[in-house]
Amino acid sequence: MIVCEVGVRTGVFHSESASSHPRRNVAPPPLSDAPVLQRLGEVRRQQGISQHNVARHLKINLAEVRRQEEPTADLPLSMLLQWRKLLDVPMASLLVESDEFLSSPVQQRARLVRVMKTAAAILERSESSRMRRLAQTLVEQLVELMPELKDVEAWHAVGRRRNDDDYGRILERTVSDDIFNRRDTIADARI
Repeated sequence: MIVCEVGVRTGVFHSESASSHPRRNVAPPPLSDAPVLQRLGEVRRQQGISQHNVARHLKINLAEVRRQEEPTADLPLSMLLQWRKLLDVPMASLLVESDEFLSSPVQQRARLVRVMKTAAAILERSESSRMRRLAQTLVEQLVELMPELKDVEAWHAVGRRRNDDDYGRILERTVSDDIFNRRDTIADARI
């Protein structure tokens, strides 16, 4: 059996299991759908610093400390720098990592650029007039969606693909088998 208490005034979530008697302070679950941006309260508790000490050092009132510790609070960089200095931790420890590598608009733009490069490559390399018309229509529609795509070029085609009968450059530059049998070859080559 698990007994839970939520401190309304402090915002601290206490969890107690029947098998383990001591209480543990755990961050409360977010109450809204707002994105979690920072973890100031969690890091402060890990560092063992009270909210009163934070208020005194940052020269703000206790209510403001509690507001800033909300995981969804969007704080200016100057305030985050003050917290970083007070808690003596790297800035990255205070911030929540994003689940996405790129922001949504940047990711969407990158996808459209790749589609545009493919459409331009089809337009350049197609031998059929029907395929060229289709590719041209696709290019025009992409430019309509995102005008800055009009300057995007096709994927680069470097060289040509090898046939099964073609050999790589390694056959032109043969290496003696002795090089693999000697242990001091690397040492000799460095001298």
